[in-house]
Amino acid sequence: MIDVVEIQKILPHRFPFLLVDRVTEFNPNASLTGYKNVTIGEQIFEGHFPGHPIYPGVMILEGMAQAGGILAFKSMDMTEEEAAQKVVYFMSIDGAKFRNPVRPGDRLEYRMKVVKHKGAIWILEGKAYVDDKLVSEAELKAMIVDK
Repeated sequence: MIDVVEIQKILPHRFPFLLVDRVTEFNPNASLTGYKNVTIGEQIFEGHFPGHPIYPGVMILEGMAQAGGILAFKSMDMTEEEAAQKVVYFMSIDGAKFRNPVRPGDRLEYRMKVVKHKGAIWILEGKAYVDDKLVSEAELKAMIVDK
């Protein structure tokens, strides 16, 4: 398990844009499962949508991207100092689909799988679930580069 303190050592994101609360499963160079607790207290719900809060699809994709970044960084077996000198840039998001809405109170689970890894390039399959029900999916391509 990787808690939010360790996640913050891997990712540069901070509140309100850190979108992974915990990693529950990690298999180097293969897969990662993590989650975000979606709460009504998040600023995004002030405008999306008043009286009918729906977690934006673009935020689900960003959460997948962050979970994928954790998977890539942890798989590369870098020290904290080395990781601090790197950043993940997303090159493409393909085949994004949104199957069901995500609402406050949901636990949004990200399940990431490595499709291909060559050098600095990672291709990941991302799926997001709420209560084991698929809510979103996409293929993400990223590159890890020096800051």
